[in-house]
Amino acid sequence: MKVIKFGGTSLANATQIKKVCDIVTSDSERQLVVVSAPGKRSKDDIKVTDLLIKCAEKQLEFGEAKAELKAVVDRYAEIAKELELSDEIVKVIEDDLEQRLSSNIDNKGRFLDLLKAAGEDNTAKLVAKYLIEKGFNASYINPKDAGLFLSDEFGNARVLPESYENLKLLRDVEGIKIFPGFFGYTKSGDVATFPRGGSDITGSILAAGVRADMYENFTDVDSVFVANPNIIKNPKPISVLTYREMRELSYAGFSVLHEETLEPVYRMGIPVCIKSTNNPSAQGTLIVPEIKKKSGPVAGIACDSGFCNIYLSKYMMNREVGFGRRLLQIFEDEAISYEHLPSGIDNISIVIREKQLSKIKEEIVMKRIKDELAVDDVSIERDLALIMIVGEGMMHTIGISARVTNALSKAGVNIQMINQGSSEVSMMYGIKAVDSDNAVKALYQEFFE
Repeated sequence: MKVIKFGGTSLANATQIKKVCDIVTSDSERQLVVVSAPGKRSKDDIKVTDLLIKCAEKQLEFGEAKAELKAVVDRYAEIAKELELSDEIVKVIEDDLEQRLSSNIDNKGRFLDLLKAAGEDNTAKLVAKYLIEKGFNASYINPKDAGLFLSDEFGNARVLPESYENLKLLRDVEGIKIFPGFFGYTKSGDVATFPRGGSDITGSILAAGVRADMYENFTDVDSVFVANPNIIKNPKPISVLTYREMRELSYAGFSVLHEETLEPVYRMGIPVCIKSTNNPSAQGTLIVPEIKKKSGPVAGIACDSGFCNIYLSKYMMNREVGFGRRLLQIFEDEAISYEHLPSGIDNISIVIREKQLSKIKEEIVMKRIKDELAVDDVSIERDLALIMIVGEGMMHTIGISARVTNALSKAGVNIQMINQGSSEVSMMYGIKAVDSDNAVKALYQEFFE
């Protein structure tokens, strides 16, 4: 059995949905299909999920959202018409959206999740209907009926362990099963969503639940590339990666997979294949537990901006028992997670996502650090980017760091910080966000040209 997932661009219109259904029906092993909400049809278009968010926000603010509701219904009606489906499925979708809009709005996070999830849910119903009309044995699967239970962290939910045994029963359901991505249900019966891009996570959870032989993730690119194709013209494709390499690259800005995707399949040892909806015959990129022979020390280069660094120093910090715990307690109290924690004997840096640190929170955190830790100095630097060099082969290769620093130096890029994980699968360099593109180009030339 294969679990197969399609992203928003693969379901943006009727033409794309027909491609999706052709891909699904071309392989009898593709029995469990995860769908996203329709994405952009063109560069200036709006994703259905964003239309639904506008709809929810309008309802919360004004108590009605007729125009926003109509925009969503019209989008589905256009797809249904081009697929030559009856108005019956459009009515089902419209009734579903109206019911969601009339739900209780006391908990804004819960209400927003309920509306956001409508994109994937109704796309699954639409795709299942189309396959049935074409004569295939297909069915829509409701995540609640299937037992996909999530934590009640609206907008940032995580799967509950019992879900895996529940989902295993899907193996016994005959035919092609269309499963909506991005959301599940809390134990109290509320809809809860993963972070944006979370349909990837749904696919991985299902693959682990049904013990699939393969998880195929179809997107709008032929494969994963060694660097961002928006920065590097025609970058080299990657034929095979390890889970650890892909996890590091996803974290650092590779948007092909959501960074949380790989955990369920990693634990079950299920291979993942990234393929293109528009070019399904292309080899794609295979993600596996380990690779016996690597083609080179570096598998890929990723860069992501939107970070800031809080730097603090205190003489004899290394002798102060409990200093690190008390520092991190401040961040925990303020509900801020950290990304990296490079340190010296008398100083430490805490790298965090900039969006977590509003001006108000910044004032609170800085004051608490000064008052509670009695530091000699504390400062913050914003507008940083993290560039990652990733590759399992680096741990057996001498001089990688020297090559990186030399390439960045020649490109005039100043390094703010360096951090290497104990696994030696990745090296992280903090740089100014404005230098991101130049840094990626310099490192691509160093390692791949």
